[in-house]
Amino acid sequence: MTAIIDIQQLYERDYLEWLEETIRLLKSRQVADIDYENLIAELEELAKNEKRRVRSLLEQIIRHLLLYQYWELEKSRNAHHWAAEIISFRNQINEDLTANLRNHLDENLIMIYSNALDYVKTKSKLTNLPESCPYTLVQILDKNWLP
Repeated sequence: MTAIIDIQQLYERDYLEWLEETIRLLKSRQVADIDYENLIAELEELAKNEKRRVRSLLEQIIRHLLLYQYWELEKSRNAHHWAAEIISFRNQINEDLTANLRNHLDENLIMIYSNALDYVKTKSKLTNLPESCPYTLVQILDKNWLP
C-alpha cells in the first residue's frame, strides 16, 4: 500500500518522474503498485486531446476548402496559399489518423463544419456558403482533391 501512496504523491510532486515510474512498473508487470486513478485520468485526457487535435485540423482543412472554393474576390491572391495550407493540414491529420479517430471525425463532421463555416463567414463576409458540408470526409482528407 505504501508504494501506491508514494507513487500518488510522486504524481503531485513530479509528473515526469511519475510517468517514468509508471512506465517502469508497467514494463516489469508490477501492476499492484500502479497508480491506477491518475493513470486512468491521464489516458482519458490523452484521448480527449488527440480527438481535439484531429477535429481542429479537420476544421482548418474545411475553412481553407471553403475559402478556396467560394471566395472569388481573394482567389487570385490567395489560392496558392490556401491550397498549401490544405496540404499541410492534410499531411498532419493523415499522419496519425486511426480508424477510431476517423470514425470520431465522421461522427462530428456536422459540428466541425459548422465551426468552420462560422469562421469563414466572419472572415470573408460571404453569403453564398452552403449551410451543410458540401464535402465528404474522404474528399476532405484526400491529398490530391480540391473543389
